[in-house]
Amino acid sequence: MTRSLQTPGHQALMKVLVETRKSKGVTQQELADRLQRPQSYVAKIETGERRLDVVEFVEWFQALNADPKAAVSAISEVLSA
Repeated sequence: MTRSLQTPGHQALMKVLVETRKSKGVTQQELADRLQRPQSYVAKIETGERRLDVVEFVEWFQALNADPKAAVSAISEVLSA
């Protein structure tokens, strides 16, 4: 298995993270505040400089009042194409 950074799947993950945040009208700083993390944490994840584990992924979507299952489905579609 190759590393996932900068693969189509990872690109899809970053796209879903950013689009979900923006669709909720939340800035990086607001999301960081909700996650009790610095703004750079959100920025690094959204640009692919830092990876998320599954717990952080779920917390991200909970902080946005969004469904993580929908995000997984969107990413899975990219991987299946």
